[in-house]
Amino acid sequence: MNVRYCLLILLMSAGAGARAQGSRSVFDFLNLSSSSHANALGGRNISLVENDASLVFQNPALLSSVDDNTVNFNFLSYMQGAKMGSAAFVKTAGTRGTWGVGTQFVGYGSMPETTSAGQILGDTKALDMAFSGMYSYNLNDFWVGAVSAKVIYSKYGPYSSVGLATDLSINYFDEKKDFTMSLVAANLGGQVKAFADDHERLPFNLQWGFTKGMAHAPLRFSVTLTDLTHWSKKYYYNAEKEPSFGRILTNHLNIGVDIVPTDRFYVAVGYNFRRAYELKAAGSSRFAGFTCGAGLNVKKFQLGLAYAKYHVSSPCFSVSLGYSIH
Repeated sequence: MNVRYCLLILLMSAGAGARAQGSRSVFDFLNLSSSSHANALGGRNISLVENDASLVFQNPALLSSVDDNTVNFNFLSYMQGAKMGSAAFVKTAGTRGTWGVGTQFVGYGSMPETTSAGQILGDTKALDMAFSGMYSYNLNDFWVGAVSAKVIYSKYGPYSSVGLATDLSINYFDEKKDFTMSLVAANLGGQVKAFADDHERLPFNLQWGFTKGMAHAPLRFSVTLTDLTHWSKKYYYNAEKEPSFGRILTNHLNIGVDIVPTDRFYVAVGYNFRRAYELKAAGSSRFAGFTCGAGLNVKKFQLGLAYAKYHVSSPCFSVSLGYSIH
């Protein structure tokens, strides 16, 4: 019990400290998800207890629900030819612990390198990467606490940056009531090496969410609130006038529904309110904010597919593959 309260105090203290930080940040790719199930549920989900190692990048406490010796690979076709992916390996440690290692990357491909006058010098490439070590511990039959440590590297042409970060999380799961609630403080840390002279902050993200299954229907509802330390209009696209409280609140909100006819199959739909608002403001209203997907869990093998729209120019598709080695 004392460990649980200590974790809660750490999480809330982290959130209070981050409120004073400004809006500029680096390594924003850390807030993207390559998990097909999370993408199908609106793009963010920290409370889904599943045998799915792709979800541990959003909440390391979900390690405890992943089978021993599981490997996982994820791929997302991002905007304008950019590619995003992740890989993870999860292994149990004793009766209460689980550890994992993982990597995330975003490759932006080749692009013209120009001078300030527009003269083309040639082609250059850009890349973001993060390497993670994670550990979760079952505090009792309901509570799990976890920590993730990350080394982050970005290289944009001749410029590069290195950062260190940690995620802290706690998860409550009542199997009889099919109810999960999670709190995550993600990306606590800073730059070890800046792109230039000025060090910038990391994209701290305090999140809270819950998932609830229905007793007499094959449905499971998820609600996730993100960026809980950012409530100023400067964090919102095209906010020329002061947005209403309702607009600000929904811009923190992701909702999703799983249809689960059996333990081996799901169909998921979701809605990302902030993404819908920004896409509509940019001139796109077709499927703005809407996400969907489906997945299979057959013996040792897991497969997930998802559709989402991040930009007015094109939709994005993601795939997740998992295998439990026994």
